[in-house]
Amino acid sequence: MFIMHRKMTIKEGFADHVIEKFNKKGIIEEQEGFVDITVMTSKPRKGEETVIALIRWESEAMWRQWEKSDAHIAGHKAARGQPKPDYIINQEVTFYTVQAVKEARN
Repeated sequence: MFIMHRKMTIKEGFADHVIEKFNKKGIIEEQEGFVDITVMTSKPRKGEETVIALIRWESEAMWRQWEKSDAHIAGHKAARGQPKPDYIINQEVTFYTVQAVKEARN
């Protein structure tokens, strides 16, 4: 499994805007190899909130296929030239390859 970890630091009070974007139906759900997106928030502090999205793929190859897809590229072209929302302070993206998973015993 391959995971994209997107950490967004945003102005306090704007987490719902970011979460709403991730909750909207999109074309990513239809992509081969897409597993799911988990969105998490932390308690606000010092006027900031953190929203983390874990986007899971079956493999890095499947994620790369999505990144190179016409649909994904078209989405970025449509957003080109538009200003970043002013409530986003910082964004960090990190990629991980899952090495082990331990599940609960029943």
